[in-house]
Amino acid sequence: MTLTRFTRLPMAWSLVLLAADASAQSIDDARSAYAEGRFLEAADLGEASGTSHGYTLAAKSLAVYAHYEVADEEWSEVIKRAMRMGEEAVRADPTNPEAHCQFAHAVGRYAQRVGTITALRKGLADKARDALEAALGIDPDYPGAHLTLGGWHADIAAAGFFARKIYGASREKAVYHYEHALELVPESKILLYEYGIRLPELDEERGKERARQMLEEALGLPVRDVYEKYIHLDILDILDGLEAARRR
Repeated sequence: MTLTRFTRLPMAWSLVLLAADASAQSIDDARSAYAEGRFLEAADLGEASGTSHGYTLAAKSLAVYAHYEVADEEWSEVIKRAMRMGEEAVRADPTNPEAHCQFAHAVGRYAQRVGTITALRKGLADKARDALEAALGIDPDYPGAHLTLGGWHADIAAAGFFARKIYGASREKAVYHYEHALELVPESKILLYEYGIRLPELDEERGKERARQMLEEALGLPVRDVYEKYIHLDILDILDGLEAARRR
């Protein structure tokens, strides 16, 4: 090996380290943008990092933005980009459970807008379930996967007999995944909200009262970012509606 080649090695490693530092900084900036509600900026920064974690954050940011903020005429473009970012996140690192979860999150947001029948016809239910089961295959106690799979079972079960039969969804499985998630992250504002809004249908005997308790508990938890602020406002609306119905 020549002296020139020896001198090039430290330079090469320096470039690698600089690139890694830049990527880490980009993801940190993306996380800050997400927390502050600058969702498109967070998505751009996450995508620019070229990493699984960056793509994952991009998918999450775009899915939240599509659900709460985007104009109707831009919704399709944004949510499809969210799904692409989820796919890129999984492709970049198939062992990243959050990548699978955020792909499923984006698919779920798409399914919510297009409707149950269209979603089933497009195979979205299969895609979301497969992603979540892949996440649990990587980490059987991954809270986000249990939370989202609980919602998957609840929503498919609510779609009717044939949907339950085709996809093997059930209220019992929904409750199992939600309860397991509660054991793992009992103070998750998002989990208490997501479980709470579905619980009356999952437990017809005691679901309404427990759902109210969950939503009130979620309301008392701190708001850590803009997404949780939106969740907080949703909870207030639901509880106000329940109180108004009680007074009638």
